Amino acid sequence: MADSPAPGEGPVRPVSVSLHEGTIAALKARTGKRGMSAYVEVLIQRQLERDRLRELIEDAETDHGPVDQAAVDAKRAILRGDTAGSVDAA
Repeated sequence: MADSPAPGEGPVRPVSVSLHEGTIAALKARTGKRGMSAYVEVLIQRQLERDRLRELIEDAETDHGPVDQAAVDAKRAILRGDTAGSVDAA
């Protein structure tokens, strides 16, 4: 059996989903009628990436224990460019 295409790959085909009317209205307002599928495709791909990242984090925590929140906060400060007052943030 051949491998399934990765998210964002393979032929495009229609599917049916149910959404609340308010969600549909907001989606149409943001994308117009013709941009809805592309917008939803990107949203789903992003969520799949986030789900996979969460799974990887859970696997790492199972293998190595929970992360040190102070270390996470220090790295976050570096990424935000807010390293003042943190000598050993790395």
